Amino acid sequence: MDPDVDLHVPAQRAEPQARVLAAVAVGGAAGGAARYGVSLLWPAAPGAFPWATLWINASGSALIGVLMVLISEGGRTSPHPLLRPFVGVGVLGGFTTFSTYAVDFSRLLDEGETGTALAYGGFTVVAALGAVWAAASVTRLALRGRGRGPGPAGGPR
Repeated sequence: MDPDVDLHVPAQRAEPQARVLAAVAVGGAAGGAARYGVSLLWPAAPGAFPWATLWINASGSALIGVLMVLISEGGRTSPHPLLRPFVGVGVLGGFTTFSTYAVDFSRLLDEGETGTALAYGGFTVVAALGAVWAAASVTRLALRGRGRGPGPAGGPR
């Protein structure tokens, strides 16, 4: 379900979805290619901590935090309707990766690196959640400093 679509408005129910699907597909291809590029530049040796996947998921989560605050709280005008599908779902959804995280975790266990696997599993979750929270918080502060966005505790300025 797209939160930007009000199903009570007939025109929005009938909105052409081909553009949204195309935006997600093109963004996903770009994000996936960027992730693949990072994995080529920063490969993990057998039994080693998969730093590239951790960095991809933490940095992608931070960018998602920035994007969502800018889209939902950042301006006096509405963002382009394809911005969130292209950047948020497509580019950043293709860049971040739960599947590689799971494969890396499983590979470490198969290689007998239980401690590394558990550290990786826990640290990735903490890093990604911390990154999205920190980035969203800093973005909100920056918007407040520029006279945009909500006031303290999400209330009016």
